[in-house]
Amino acid sequence: MYKPDFTAPQVLSVSQLNFYIKSLVENDAKLNCVFLTGEISNLTDHYCSGHIYLSLKDDKSLIRAVMFAGNARNLRFKPADGMKIICRGRISVYEPNGQYQLYIEDMQPDGIGALTLAYEQLKNSLSEKGLFDSQHKKTLPKFPETIGVITSPTGATVQDIRNILSRRFPCADIVLCPVLVQGDSAPAQLVKAVKTLDKYNACDVIIIGRGGGSVEDLWAFNSEELAYAIYDCKIPVISAVGHETDYTICDFVSDLRAPTPSAAAELAVPDKNELMLHYKSQMQYISSMTDVKLNKAKILAADKRMRLSSVSPQVKISEFSSKITEYRQLTERLIGEKISDKDTALSKLAAKLESLNPLSVLSRGYSIAEKDGKVISSKSQLNYDDSFTLEFSDGKINAKVTGD
Repeated sequence: MYKPDFTAPQVLSVSQLNFYIKSLVENDAKLNCVFLTGEISNLTDHYCSGHIYLSLKDDKSLIRAVMFAGNARNLRFKPADGMKIICRGRISVYEPNGQYQLYIEDMQPDGIGALTLAYEQLKNSLSEKGLFDSQHKKTLPKFPETIGVITSPTGATVQDIRNILSRRFPCADIVLCPVLVQGDSAPAQLVKAVKTLDKYNACDVIIIGRGGGSVEDLWAFNSEELAYAIYDCKIPVISAVGHETDYTICDFVSDLRAPTPSAAAELAVPDKNELMLHYKSQMQYISSMTDVKLNKAKILAADKRMRLSSVSPQVKISEFSSKITEYRQLTERLIGEKISDKDTALSKLAAKLESLNPLSVLSRGYSIAEKDGKVISSKSQLNYDDSFTLEFSDGKINAKVTGD
């Protein structure tokens, strides 16, 4: 290495001087690894080469800096003017212009930016491991009997959830797990609450969350341990952290994300009024469809009966039975008429016979003379001293001829 002798007057070139200063700087161990914080300005991102050129400043001073492509490609965020950062690197001199500058090897946002970086890093890591995949999401029960609520017992969140649950689905019970929702102790309490509800199967669905706040206030819900507790939980979990624009790791790993705690309560249970209207409509629909089905069935049955009647033996038997009955009635009527006619004729004949009945003649004082079983109709049939009989209406007597 060239070391000019400054004890004697010597004329140096600019290159020699810059080289000497660079050697002094690079051989200073304190300048080989420095951590600086400041605000980015004059940022130039060379997309072709991948190098990043910038200035790092505070309220009094500024230093030029460069981050070469090999280191820049490992950044987990995109630098921008005005962003406050913490960087690690070494100090050296750029010989062509004699300017000393910071050669950055690593960079991360400062303050809020550091939390954001940590959030993005954890989010990407868990996403790559599949904790956010939709196939792992569990379906919420339609009619939960018990709702587990993990939140602060003193905030407005728990009261909002209670009010909505009691209004929408008052038959559901609430199991409250009081926890801290911010601070160093909050993540461990949140994890324990999730695992406890899951271990004892204490509810049908879990609501975990809190009201709005800053990034720092919501940071407890970005815990990796909490993410795995929710992922492993057998009970469906609804995340309700902050406001609609706030997103945490808890939101991504949960089975359902609600924009607010109140919205989570609405998602957890059905609305009793909507259920009543729905089931009333279903009853009306079922009644209407039943009437339609019955009418169709009646028409079909009538058609079947008509079709069966043409081939049914029973119908044929009934028809023959009806005809037999009809013929029997006709026969009885005809026989009755014949009998009646015969009765009339017989009555006439009887009357006629009655008029010719010898007994009738005898009853009027006449008698019948018989000899040897033959009716004597003339005196010439009798001789003197002949015996014969006389028949009267009340009996017979024997007689004998005694004179002419």
